[in-house]
Amino acid sequence: MSHQTGIQASGSVKDTFVGARNGQYRLLKIVIDNEQLVVGSSRQPVGSWEKDYDSFVLPLLEDKQPCYILYRLDSQNAQGYEWIFIAWSPDHSPVRQKMLYAATRATLKKEFGGGHIKDEVFGTVQDDVSLNGYKKYLISQSSPAPLTAAEEELRQIKINEVQTDIGVDTKHQTLQGVAFPIAKEAIQALEKLKNKKLNYVQLQIDMKNETIILANTLHTELKDLPKRIPKDAARYHFFLYKHAHEGDYLESIVFIYSMPGYTCSIRERMLYSSCKSPLLEIVERQLWMQIIRKIEIDNGDELTADFLYEEVHPKQHAHKQSFAKPKGPAGKRGIRRLIRGPAETETPSD
Repeated sequence: MSHQTGIQASGSVKDTFVGARNGQYRLLKIVIDNEQLVVGSSRQPVGSWEKDYDSFVLPLLEDKQPCYILYRLDSQNAQGYEWIFIAWSPDHSPVRQKMLYAATRATLKKEFGGGHIKDEVFGTVQDDVSLNGYKKYLISQSSPAPLTAAEEELRQIKINEVQTDIGVDTKHQTLQGVAFPIAKEAIQALEKLKNKKLNYVQLQIDMKNETIILANTLHTELKDLPKRIPKDAARYHFFLYKHAHEGDYLESIVFIYSMPGYTCSIRERMLYSSCKSPLLEIVERQLWMQIIRKIEIDNGDELTADFLYEEVHPKQHAHKQSFAKPKGPAGKRGIRRLIRGPAETETPSD
């Protein structure tokens, strides 16, 4: 990730790392100063790693300033002593600082030697990186992660697809949409977005010629995104979302389908809805563009920084038990019919 910031370790830091890998230090606090990685603080071992941990680590954590902490365990591997890499990024620190530290994280690990790092811990509050928080992290790593809301939704969809009868009333399940051709300029713009030469591409449907054409490639920051959403027309948007998540600097492509309700004609609403899936199929399978999240909105006011972050990184929820289908009346039943007649079609419930 060094190409992201250009920040490298100073010569004194590299010398300190040599001594650290040989067991000279219990802890190193690394900060970014004058566009270099420098040692902010260091401690030598006093007791066991567990006894030293909280008294060494917690006093070094500032409420509004990110930092890195390398903490040595007493165990060793083939490379030498094993270390914990702590990325501290408190919630109230400036966004620019968070992203700077996130983008430089890989550089520090490379300079120190990734083979020495046993565990990586990310924290925004002290409880995350305390000794108790580290032990919770180890427990969580050894158990399967709960499904996110998006994963649970996908699981339910797959279950329903297997269980659903295919018939006259379920034509929408086999309808693949309308595959309008995509203009050459639009394809080229999407290729540039994939290669990070652009950070925003907007596409629209040419109703007369029934093609998908390029509408906009203006450079777009997150704060500008709501202004790119037309209030009277539907659009497809591809946005390179640059952000920090759990100490990592990420650049993720997000697809946004904007449809401003009934200000659009019925034909426009139908065409945009029908063309969406074939368009994404081409983008993902032919252009090999990885889309991290697909979002549908009514207007640009929804696209706040918090909304986009929570869409891309949904909070994990406990599994919700679905309602079981009520049992029918007790008693003997006749032979179960495999084909449902038209008169027996269930009416949707509210």
